Amino acid sequence: MKRFWGAAYSFFVIPLFWIAFQAIGLVNAKARRAIRGRVTLFADLERQIALLGPGTRVWFHSSSMGEFEQAKPIIAELKRRHPGTLVVVSFFSPSGYEHSRTYRLADVITYLPFDTRRNARRFLDLVRPDAAVMVRYDIWPNHIWETHARGIPVLIANATMRMRTKRRLPIARSFHHSVYNDIDDILTVAASDVEAFRLFSLDHPTLRAIGDTRYDQVTARSAEARKRRIIPPAITAGKRVVVIGSSWHEDEEVVIPACLRLQSETGNVLVIVVPHEPTEEHIEELERDIAGKATSIRFSGLNEYAGENIIIVDSVGILLVLYALAHIAFVGGSFRQGIHNVLEAAVFGIPVLFGPRHRNSHEPIMLVECGGGFVVENTAELYRTLQNLLADDGARQASGERAAKFVESHTGATARFLEHLEGRLPKRL
Repeated sequence: MKRFWGAAYSFFVIPLFWIAFQAIGLVNAKARRAIRGRVTLFADLERQIALLGPGTRVWFHSSSMGEFEQAKPIIAELKRRHPGTLVVVSFFSPSGYEHSRTYRLADVITYLPFDTRRNARRFLDLVRPDAAVMVRYDIWPNHIWETHARGIPVLIANATMRMRTKRRLPIARSFHHSVYNDIDDILTVAASDVEAFRLFSLDHPTLRAIGDTRYDQVTARSAEARKRRIIPPAITAGKRVVVIGSSWHEDEEVVIPACLRLQSETGNVLVIVVPHEPTEEHIEELERDIAGKATSIRFSGLNEYAGENIIIVDSVGILLVLYALAHIAFVGGSFRQGIHNVLEAAVFGIPVLFGPRHRNSHEPIMLVECGGGFVVENTAELYRTLQNLLADDGARQASGERAAKFVESHTGATARFLEHLEGRLPKRL
């Protein structure tokens, strides 16, 4: 069946996907960047590969920036244990590629070529990896089939699979069996993921639940974040700080009114809003919504701070540092299409609040179960939860401690993953 699916995928699915991708590129800037970024892909890759010296090569592939964060602790520990290892990092999305160009632990950084047989062969001819690590879910069949055909071990890190996934529909199940069965180690986040993968009747891969490397990554990053002071202490002194992280317009419609009401009743609350996409249009919209109800200032203008009670962050890459200043955090996406990373807030030992759309991830559910997280359904409920937590220091601190312990209790996946990876690599490592 693999031969049949290989032909069907290459001669029917891939051409249709390519046409759709080009069409999307006509109206979507992100897709256009992905297309343009691949024009010189092989020439750029060949130039980078030519600069490499001898050594074991490990290829890490991530879809975008969020998935690459999960690969970073593995890469860091691999380099620490085996300094001569050469790391090749590839991305599908321009967001991951563009934001990781300066990542110092990667020896090569590239886009993944479009998933044709010819591209997969050419890519592997150049990279010549001793092992391949796919992060979470971005599995491209022709690259997997060709890697397996060459006897190169393939592992998935932080693998997840839902029991009710559409991949298990009759025809899709057979296709995905042919892909997953060419992977050597599928190392999942939870035991439930292992059970879901078993439903594909796989007989080749090792299936094992080892945890999620994101806990290790966020713990390591939090230690660095605590040392940074990007907001003058005089601004936060004596205030209760609420950070609204990675928010979309749908989140802000619910959260901002609750915070404004809280501020009108409690004068020492400082709200820091960190939009997921801090475009000028979004920032101006926020300022209009707040005008006349509270005073606000942009993060870029803090040198002129004059007691404003809302800070709107108009830059990227500093959310983790801001969570370190918070007494309470609200994590965005949860009133839109799906919640963003709650671990980045929980690691600092603060209560984490979020809306009803949070079941796209295990962590919010487990955070609520342990008492470190709170689900709010609307503005009134969010206001009451904020009010109660800020009024009761003991309850707030206890909830925060449970959040921090939750993160700490789930660390260690990086070391467990490396046991599998090292076992697959040549002995010269």
